[in-house]
Amino acid sequence: MKQQLVYVDTSVIGGVFDEEFSIHSKLFFERVIAGDYKIIVSDILEQELEKAPDKILSFFASIPEDAIVRVELNEAADSLASEYLRAEVVGATSRADCQHTAIASIINADIRISWNFRHIVNINRIRGYNSVNLLNGYKQLEIRNPREIIDL
Repeated sequence: MKQQLVYVDTSVIGGVFDEEFSIHSKLFFERVIAGDYKIIVSDILEQELEKAPDKILSFFASIPEDAIVRVELNEAADSLASEYLRAEVVGATSRADCQHTAIASIINADIRISWNFRHIVNINRIRGYNSVNLLNGYKQLEIRNPREIIDL
């Protein structure tokens, strides 16, 4: 299997310590460490993690550097995020969610994963993000939760 580039957000890292999501989050990160996936980490995620509890920071720090691709929000991604908001895919308070999704779209991630079912991983939002992507010349983005992409 080809190593896939997977864009993760804070919910996936924090999910390791969440009772509802820990099993699948841990399995996902085991697959990252095994080399099946390389995670894409943005500067936005790292800023969000600055406010996280120590156990989440320690877990994040334990992920091998060679399993991480670091990216930054750029003008193109911020512009695409604004397009998501203009199209009312989500409300204005969800700008960071839009920026995460825009970065994943622009860098051509294989998959964007999240445990955020309200603003990201639900059929109406996925269709909204992808319709804006297509209108702006980007391909459709696979948006899933960690459970959907791992083999149990």
